[in-house]
Amino acid sequence: MSRAMGLAGLLVGLFLVPAVLVSTSFRHDAPRTEPAPEPAEWESPSGPEDSLWPLPQGLRTSGRQLQLAPGRFQLVHGAGSSAGPRCGLLQDAFRRYYEYMFGQSRRRNWGYRPFGPRAEPELSYLQVVIESRDPGCDSHPHLGSSEAYQLTVIAPVATLKADEVWGALRGLETFSQLVHEDDYGSFLVNESEIYDFPRFAHRGILLDTSRHYLPLKSILTNLDAMAFNKFNVLHWHIVDDQSFPYQSICFPELSGKGAYSYNHIYTPADVRLVIEYARLRGIRVIPEFDTPGHTQSWGKGQKDLLTPCYNGEKPSGSFGPVNPILNTTYDFMTKFFKEISDVFPDAYIHLGGDEVDFNCWKSNPEVQEFMKKQGLGSDYAKLESYYIQKILDIVSSYNKGYMVWQEVFDNKAKLKPDTVVEVWMERNYAYELSNVTGAGFTAILAAPWYLDYISYGQDWRKYYSVEPLNFSGSEKQKKLLIGGEACLWGEFVDATNLTPRLWPRASAVGERLWSSRNVTNLQDAYRRLTNHRCRMLRRGIAAEPVFVGYCAHEARGQ
Repeated sequence: MSRAMGLAGLLVGLFLVPAVLVSTSFRHDAPRTEPAPEPAEWESPSGPEDSLWPLPQGLRTSGRQLQLAPGRFQLVHGAGSSAGPRCGLLQDAFRRYYEYMFGQSRRRNWGYRPFGPRAEPELSYLQVVIESRDPGCDSHPHLGSSEAYQLTVIAPVATLKADEVWGALRGLETFSQLVHEDDYGSFLVNESEIYDFPRFAHRGILLDTSRHYLPLKSILTNLDAMAFNKFNVLHWHIVDDQSFPYQSICFPELSGKGAYSYNHIYTPADVRLVIEYARLRGIRVIPEFDTPGHTQSWGKGQKDLLTPCYNGEKPSGSFGPVNPILNTTYDFMTKFFKEISDVFPDAYIHLGGDEVDFNCWKSNPEVQEFMKKQGLGSDYAKLESYYIQKILDIVSSYNKGYMVWQEVFDNKAKLKPDTVVEVWMERNYAYELSNVTGAGFTAILAAPWYLDYISYGQDWRKYYSVEPLNFSGSEKQKKLLIGGEACLWGEFVDATNLTPRLWPRASAVGERLWSSRNVTNLQDAYRRLTNHRCRMLRRGIAAEPVFVGYCAHEARGQ
């Protein structure tokens, strides 16, 4: 934190030209006590900062504009950077962001009028400097990755500095948002100074590919949208009761019999593509394989995995959760999670553990006998904990951390100290956060951000107005809340409505998890979000409207 404070202080005297201080917050380890700006402060004429999303931690911008000639402007590696031209991740990002800035021009004939009516100074380069000895070009992002960056936009060369490539990616997104096209077809950017970092390290989107299969293109499109909103985790709820689309290398019958059809699967090549596409955008992929409940599709391709349910003294022909009393269950899980640990490079696997229906276990006489022998009495939550504990031990043996839904904690399973508990039950979620962090566990908040619940009008406002740290606890406990997730469950979502239902509603969550705690002004957020939504449309994201009106790039026939 001391280095961050030093850089923050350095910004104070950087500009001699008139500047508007939009936001200044250079710490995220303590809550801000200053009140949010009054609406009147935001009623000045619209400027480029009115489209920034999420709002940077520290931003100073002046009225002086610089012009960019697309045929000459370049994104380059700066002198002294530890990431040079061989850094494929940054080279790929340079190509993407050049296209984002100039590819959707309203006037594609740049040579016709490269400059507007005023002769503004020209910005020739944005040089990117990675300061860490290990820039991370060939690695995967992780929970401790640095996403901080410093962006200085002055003529003739702008500079983007970051410790790691992940910060450079976030800075490129911000720079691209500052660049705008005027009515003459000229590209302009205001002189600016930005120091930025995320408030929370874990900023996730949950996509559900079981209830409805999501084509690979839909997943990749939404990874792009996540990068535009500075999310950094794809929580891939890949399988559930309804279907098992993950094509296992060791157990191909799981998808062979459990997927909707042979066309509704994710092959090993598909999974590798998602992981790499996400990596190039600074996004982690955390897979969820939820057990012992939500597993009906598993049983179709794996014999004796699920518990036979009984009607009196006879089997009913139906099956319940994973059978926790058989050694073969754990033999299967050992081999299966070894594969998952190898396929998915992230340090964490989400193991689910939610919504287990005990009725089938209660009906099964063999399970009842097992309960007696184990001294579990009639407490089936203890049987669930018995099963979960064995799965946690299996996953831990592969040097993987794990995330679980809150029921695993509530049912008192023995958890490793680095377990991440995801709080999803909306009722009393503040109380749950207090309990989870009070027990010393890391937490993620999802409860107020279930985006599958929809309502007429601008429901993004209620997501935006959540303050994650509003729960009882010490400062030490508050630091254990590492972020949150916007969850879009798939019962009524497929490729036809995934993207417009998710965006820009999820954008509200993105700013809440990135920006300073005191960025709460709904009037300002509305103005910036409407501009950001239009930008996402220009970039190919079918984000739904948040206003009555139009986007400037829209034209008849498009």
